[in-house]
Amino acid sequence: MGETKPIRSDETHKSQVDAETTSRVIAEKRIGERIKRLRLKKSMGLVELGKRTGLSASFLSQLETGRVVPTLRNLTRIAMVFSKDLSYFFENDAAAIFRIHRRKERVKMPQTGVEIPTYFFESLGYMVPDRQMDPYYAEFIPLTKEMEPKAHMHPGSEFLYVLEGELEIRHGEQGYMLGAGDAAYFDSSAPHAYLCTSKKPAGAIIVTLHQGSMTAHGPAMARATGTRVAPHGQARPGNGERN
Repeated sequence: MGETKPIRSDETHKSQVDAETTSRVIAEKRIGERIKRLRLKKSMGLVELGKRTGLSASFLSQLETGRVVPTLRNLTRIAMVFSKDLSYFFENDAAAIFRIHRRKERVKMPQTGVEIPTYFFESLGYMVPDRQMDPYYAEFIPLTKEMEPKAHMHPGSEFLYVLEGELEIRHGEQGYMLGAGDAAYFDSSAPHAYLCTSKKPAGAIIVTLHQGSMTAHGPAMARATGTRVAPHGQARPGNGERN
């Protein structure tokens, strides 16, 4: 029989998970950052978290900065304080969203549900999936006798910033005049309408904010209420039909 060759230490090392790799994998999960994010979201100090978990404030501080690695027992204590499952600390973070919408790529759409539109709009967020808000650029046309502005409503809230021109916002039974630089934030579940009161078109940025799982579809896609607004800003009930 031939002589058995001794196994070198570096060969043994290659068949095992080394400490450096382990530390890198743990660091990539950013457990300390996740703990700190949860704590700050609850406006909780290190001392208070320590009282709730039975861990010292100094240990928690080292944990958040990545100087120590928590045991599953300690991590479970922290997870329970924030009503999180233990898997929360090991899940991969969702990729950060970043989208650019070039002016030349946007589509100008008219107001729907009317014969003569009183505004046109361009979506500024159509490329973002599962978005929590819908931003638009809207151009409002000066009213003529042929135009009949229509109020609409949708779940959530709405923000409007006037870039140029003058605009009247009808919200419920009230009317508000806005000029360039003025802004409005309001409950969009109430009937609202926009009226351009300047001689030239008015431009504005509109952002609709979603409410829970319900989707706000923006100015042109919102549900019409049947409430019609006369050119002079006087609201009058419609027939209640949906368009």
